[in-house]
Amino acid sequence: MCPERHVLSGSLHRFHGMGRCFSMSTTLRHQITPAFPLLLLLACGGSQGPSRPSAPDPPSLPPVPMPPPPSGPEVMVGAGDIGWCGLPGADLTAMLLDGIPGTVFTAGDNAYPSGTRDDFQRCYEPSWGRHKGRTRPIPGNHDYGDGRTDGFAYFEYFGPNAGPPGLGYYSYRLGAWHILALDSEISAFPGSAQLEWLRAELASDSSRCTMALFHTPLFGSGANGGNPQMQATWNLLYASGADVVISGHNHSYERFAPQDPNGVFDPAKGIREFVAGTGGALLTGFPQVRANSEVRSSTWGVLKLTLWADRYDWQFIAVPGESFSDSGSAACH
Repeated sequence: MCPERHVLSGSLHRFHGMGRCFSMSTTLRHQITPAFPLLLLLACGGSQGPSRPSAPDPPSLPPVPMPPPPSGPEVMVGAGDIGWCGLPGADLTAMLLDGIPGTVFTAGDNAYPSGTRDDFQRCYEPSWGRHKGRTRPIPGNHDYGDGRTDGFAYFEYFGPNAGPPGLGYYSYRLGAWHILALDSEISAFPGSAQLEWLRAELASDSSRCTMALFHTPLFGSGANGGNPQMQATWNLLYASGADVVISGHNHSYERFAPQDPNGVFDPAKGIREFVAGTGGALLTGFPQVRANSEVRSSTWGVLKLTLWADRYDWQFIAVPGESFSDSGSAACH
């Protein structure tokens, strides 16, 4: 019920409708036009006539997903055999890195002559050291030359970027690529912990494109030649369809055609090896050219790889004043 109210102009009349109450004084009631009751009835919701159903809301459609942005390539650039105090090579190659974005790799023998703390601070840090934050290194024989045989200064200098402390091998992803950073200076023979780790790593990964890095090459025409201790490693990499191996050790640049583990040309499944010991150490020549060696040069410089989802481009960039270059492209297996 509406509550009683009194106004000066007369008694108050109450109207009910849809739970709402309207009041009108006696004086005003005498001034209502004939149409007012109908309007008042409608306002109070008293009409019981049929109402027009409202149109249903249009169905809610899910938002159209935006297409993913095109996947661009990753860049990987570096060399091995780097910090040699007294030579300008490391400074010159570091200046090349200054203008190339991406991940920096090292192919071992980072700080000559013995990989001590002092060697790293004097011969590596002033040049390549400014790129340490984006560097993924591997060790070489000179990084184990401090008399401790455990590469302590190497692991201390590079920290987590060198993988688990003291281990020497690890893996990481770079775009669509599976990168395997290995240690040719510890055992990689059948039954070794490193080889069994590599076997499990390859078995658990389904990437189309795979690259491995280790310091001492299996094949090499340079002064230090090749080393069969990585033969079992090549066997596993080849069987799993790996595409690229990068090494150093020979103080020169060399590119091989795709080969099987026995050095037989294999354009379908073979692994292409790059030897890039050109980071700054004293350069050497090529005493004996190996089969399937396609390009060679004793020039300081860096190897740049552009890694696409299904292929890679390579480019050797020499330091200023040198005219040598090498470039090309190949599809992943």
